[in-house]
Amino acid sequence: VQLQASGGGLVQAGDSLKLSCTASGRTISSYRMGWFRQAPGKERDVVARISSAGSTYYADSVKGRFTTSRDNARNTVYLQMNSLKPEDTAVYYCAAAAGGLSYAYWGQGTLVTVSS
Repeated sequence: VQLQASGGGLVQAGDSLKLSCTASGRTISSYRMGWFRQAPGKERDVVARISSAGSTYYADSVKGRFTTSRDNARNTVYLQMNSLKPEDTAVYYCAAAAGGLSYAYWGQGTLVTVSS
């Protein structure tokens, strides 16, 4: 599975961005998909994930502001980010995991910069 993340950019605090992660090589409909981010000098943390059945999880720091969804027909998952804050600045990665296994496939990352 190859993952391509896109949609990052430079925005102001309070703005919105929508990230996309498009898969190729295999359908991801049965995969658990995750969004992670890594800020400069920090570890990579999970932001959100969506199961093959569509159930979602969000980190407390983004709950109520971010929404993840999937379009299996397009082999794509999304991360809608609203009310962005400067502390959301990071490189965002998408990842895919089969069943209960760990995330084995990673996208290249897309940079989100939020100015105050």
